[in-house]
Order: sequence, then structure tokens, then C-alpha cells
Amino acid sequence: MSSDYRHGSHTVFTIHLHLVWITKYRKKVLEGAVAYRVRDMIREICQAEGVDIIKGHVSQDHCHLLVSIPPQVTISRLVQRIKGKTSFKLLSEFQHLRKTYWGRHFWARGYFCCSSGNVTDEVIKQYIEGQDLTSDDNFKLEGEGSE
Repeated sequence: MSSDYRHGSHTVFTIHLHLVWITKYRKKVLEGAVAYRVRDMIREICQAEGVDIIKGHVSQDHCHLLVSIPPQVTISRLVQRIKGKTSFKLLSEFQHLRKTYWGRHFWARGYFCCSSGNVTDEVIKQYIEGQDLTSDDNFKLEGEGSE
């Protein structure tokens, strides 16, 4: 097995995700102390969730993360925690943000998520097709006779 795989108590996995989310109204407020604070909070939250940050970038109006997540961490819950905790703390720590985001919503709704890896769907399909299995449409059973 590759050394890129992570290990849990009963699992071996490599789940890489590209996540992107934007500030509300796409306002360019992630700069200076605010940007540093967002980065630090994202690191803390990811570490607490067992999520490894492979690469990250805080732009003036959005954040990019390439992360490796364990199987028990759901994508929606991770993004919810990051956006919720950073929004609450940023609005309580930076007075000038409270004037812009008076409705207590710092991030825009939603996010972008894309899985990433070095194995394509085609490679996986070919691997499964190459197994000594009997066919039943797209789902096969090993050791069963053809019907």
C-alpha cells in the first residue's frame, strides 16, 4: 500500500477534497489580521476534526482548501463547523466587520466541493471489471454461477 494512505483503528483511507466558499456579497474583507485569523481558526478546526490540510489559500473574498478527511467526518458537517465558528469569532473580534455584516452572516450560503485523487473512475471500473466475477448488470458477485 502507498504511504499516502491514512490509517484509522479499523480503516485505511485516502479521501482528498477541494473545498471553496466565499464571503457574503463577495466582499473583499479577508485581508490583514482578518485573513491571518481565518487561517488560524481553519487550522484549529481541521486539527480538532482529524482533517489534514494539504494546501490552503485565503483570498480576499474566498477560501480554498485541499484536505484529507477521515471517513467518519462528513463534508457538510466539516464545512458547517468551519464557516459557523469562523463567522461567529470574526464578527465578535473585528468591529469593522460587524458594520458590513450586520445580519450576523459572514459567509455566503453554500460551498463548492470536489473529490480529488490519483485514480479515476475509469481505472476503478476497469479494476472491478477485471475481477473473476459473474455479471448482473453493473453489480457482480464472486463465486455465483451465470443465470
